[in-house]
Amino acid sequence: MEISGLPEELWQLILSYLHLPDLGRCCLVCRAWYELILSLDKTRWRQLCLSCIDYRHPNWPNQPNVDPQSWRETFKQHYLASKTWTKNTQDLESSNCFYLFRRRKDRRLLCVGPGCEFDSLRAALASASPYDRIVLLPGVYEEHSEVVLKVPVEIVGQGKLGDVALLGSFDQHCSTTRLCNVVFMPARFTPVLYKTTSGYVQFDNCNFENGQLQIYAPGTCQVKFCTFSQSSIHFHSVALCILENCEFIGSENASVTVEGCPTSDWNWACKHLTRLAKSYSVSMQMSDPAFCSMTKQECWRNSPVGTVKTHEIVVGEEQNNPLSASRAQAMFDSAGKDAEFRENLWAAKEEEYPTLDSNSSDSDLHGEDEEAVHKLPYQAHSLRRMLTNVMRSRLQSNRLHALQRDLQLKSLQQELQQDKEAESLANSLQGCIVRRCLFRDGKGGIFICSRGQAKLEGSIFRDLTYAVRCIQNSKVIMLKNDIHHCKASGIFLRLSAGGLIANNNIHSNCEAGVDIRKGANPLVLCNKIHSGLRSGIVVVGNGKGIIRSNQIYGNKEAGIYILYNGNPAVSGNYIFQGLAAGIAVNENGRGHITGNIICENQWGGADIRCGGDPVLKNNMITCGYSDGVVVGECGKGLIEGNTIYGNKGCGVWMMSSSLPHVTNNQISHNNIYGVAVFCHKDEESDYPANQVSNENFHEEREGASWENDLDSEDEYLASRHPVSVALVELNSISHNGAAGLYVKSSEALNIIANVIHANCNDGVAVLQSTQLTCIANNSISCNSLGGVLVEAECQVELRGNGIYDNSSHGIVSKGDGIIVENDIIGNHRCGLQLLQAADMKVTKNRIQSFQDYGIALFDQAKGLVQENLIFQGRSKKSILQPISNTEDCIVQNNILLTLKKRFDVECMLMNPPARPHIKGTTHVSSMASSNQKISTVTRVDRGCHNQGSIFCAIL
Repeated sequence: MEISGLPEELWQLILSYLHLPDLGRCCLVCRAWYELILSLDKTRWRQLCLSCIDYRHPNWPNQPNVDPQSWRETFKQHYLASKTWTKNTQDLESSNCFYLFRRRKDRRLLCVGPGCEFDSLRAALASASPYDRIVLLPGVYEEHSEVVLKVPVEIVGQGKLGDVALLGSFDQHCSTTRLCNVVFMPARFTPVLYKTTSGYVQFDNCNFENGQLQIYAPGTCQVKFCTFSQSSIHFHSVALCILENCEFIGSENASVTVEGCPTSDWNWACKHLTRLAKSYSVSMQMSDPAFCSMTKQECWRNSPVGTVKTHEIVVGEEQNNPLSASRAQAMFDSAGKDAEFRENLWAAKEEEYPTLDSNSSDSDLHGEDEEAVHKLPYQAHSLRRMLTNVMRSRLQSNRLHALQRDLQLKSLQQELQQDKEAESLANSLQGCIVRRCLFRDGKGGIFICSRGQAKLEGSIFRDLTYAVRCIQNSKVIMLKNDIHHCKASGIFLRLSAGGLIANNNIHSNCEAGVDIRKGANPLVLCNKIHSGLRSGIVVVGNGKGIIRSNQIYGNKEAGIYILYNGNPAVSGNYIFQGLAAGIAVNENGRGHITGNIICENQWGGADIRCGGDPVLKNNMITCGYSDGVVVGECGKGLIEGNTIYGNKGCGVWMMSSSLPHVTNNQISHNNIYGVAVFCHKDEESDYPANQVSNENFHEEREGASWENDLDSEDEYLASRHPVSVALVELNSISHNGAAGLYVKSSEALNIIANVIHANCNDGVAVLQSTQLTCIANNSISCNSLGGVLVEAECQVELRGNGIYDNSSHGIVSKGDGIIVENDIIGNHRCGLQLLQAADMKVTKNRIQSFQDYGIALFDQAKGLVQENLIFQGRSKKSILQPISNTEDCIVQNNILLTLKKRFDVECMLMNPPARPHIKGTTHVSSMASSNQKISTVTRVDRGCHNQGSIFCAIL
């Protein structure tokens, strides 16, 4: 009959009464009939799929309200999977046509129940032949001793699930068995419900209550659409087994235990299970609602510090938004107001301080031609490239956008393409495979030990004590799972465990989302780890791991917490909106932290304390509500190549007892100091009111006696250049809200070869320095107050600096020390001013002030002022010294020059050229990686000898 003879709706109604064999025959009529049968997908095929007692809804138990893409295809896959248990005969591979002559298995139907041929299951099994089907009528069947399955059979319960209950213990000795639509309950004599040591068993649509399943290699199993109520399943060295669409409720221990290395002795079912596993493979593309993507309109295009600090986190071709739409819109509204205020603020400052004009030399404060003769051309010093980069872009927005593009958050697909080890793990099929299961309201989800291996995909773990625990050289592969509301950590890895944790949503756990300890070394890629009541990721006790391309946000403690010799590689992550630090390194923790975006955290973007010694390199640390980087008491580490921008506290906050190496960083537009160094004796009152230091980290305690990895320790030390004095060098420190560099220290400090420019207070302020603070070879220019301020009783060495165009005095000193071979040029007031009880040796400097004295001595200032070259400005003022001060302060052999011609001006700073002088200015710092893709500042060589610092060369 022609299909066109009836409306399509009427055909669908007629065909909806056909059974499965008839639908198959209709498909073979012609192409038009085939397409008509396919159009029944959401009607007849859906009805067939849901009415079968062998299966449940294909997305049960996690998403029972979400329909599959094709009901017909789902029905087909379920049907083929239900026949796996019958495929244990040897395939005839010698000829493709031999299957036509294969003898079909003669199967009998044996009924058990009242009024049937058999009144007990044991009696039916005694009479059964291989591959017979035993149907249990509704009722409860109790066996008082262990039932041994000696021949392959299929046991099916009649009616709805729950109508047939089996009380007993089964031991399988045959090659294959299938059980369906049955409730298993334990017998009085053992908690073991089912055990197999060699064969294959298939469970479909069964319930297990208060008991255990035990599968020993080379035995294996397939479990689908089953419920485990206060029950568990144990796998011992299995080569391959599959758990799909199962629900585990209320377990007293781990719901699934995987123990022992997967055996190489595969039984007949393993190749069929491998084929099924591949056909059911969870797509790497994000299609589930739980992993929905955000649109570009919802992306982080604004930030609370202004439009220049746009954080656009790109995941492949899409962008992920961790915020709700209302939350994001509220943030955008507040950001817009804050951005408008910030623009007005900077506009006002530019009017007040024209030195920020990017088209000027940062010294165009006097526009009259006749005054230009008194200005010295100091721009040709060795740090001019760093200074030029600071001057060319007021807020450096283009540079930040370029950096953000370099720090794109990669998708899992991109990660797997670049990392072959991760790709191999993601595609591996060994051990226990758990897919689309639900673990809830119990103690543990999955426990993997003794070199076991498990792969978990698309499952949900909630309201457990822990979701996954992997120990003793075991391996876990976790893809696209949802882990939340665990009473402890979501994922534990211990004792050299490893594997791949990728594309999971880990949130709202009472402890860490991922806990890595005692030599564990996993790959943690492309996860969302958020809203935890403690830290997002904890690496403790020689834990390692690669933590890459994750979104870590909204955790109550540090986004990543490293301590007790933890040493992970942390790169390419987006760590934001934490309620504590972005990354905390404590208690001798280490780690290589590179290429991350760390923003909008309540405490420091990176917090290093108590022996923490990380490599913090090429990160973007921005928009924090406190300091950018905090180096607390006894903190160490290499802090190199970072962009530290727009934080509401300081750019870098250091305690004087720490020993960091801060080099090659871009530190700008922070609300308070660019770099601040404080004594450990300072009280909170010494810190600005809105930046009281928070130190009450909730420790993730771990025994410090865990044995160190000596090989990694040697490798770590070989890659580092240790410092014995805190060192701040080769940084660009500009446009900060207070002093560029603030020192209140009880320890020695070296400040070498930095560009300190256009800060809203003094360039360098030394308020306390009981030991020597060495300030050498820096460019200090265009700051809103003086270039350098040294308070009373401070010990300072100022050598080889260029101090230019600051809005007040070039140097003001009330302390002790030496000022030698500096260029102090173009400052708006005195070049050098010594006050109170200052005791300074001032020699071989070039000093010029346009409107005030070159050198001014007041009060009881004493010392030696000699062999300085002083350029007299229009006021003809050179040296001011009270008569009462002549005995205590010796002024001799100074040269006074008056500039009359433009040629004189151009020649005065040519021999030697303008300071600072740094050797090899085009060479990259030896601490920078030779193949680094991201360059966050313009770097200059420190002129080191034998890999020593610039300070060594000066000495």
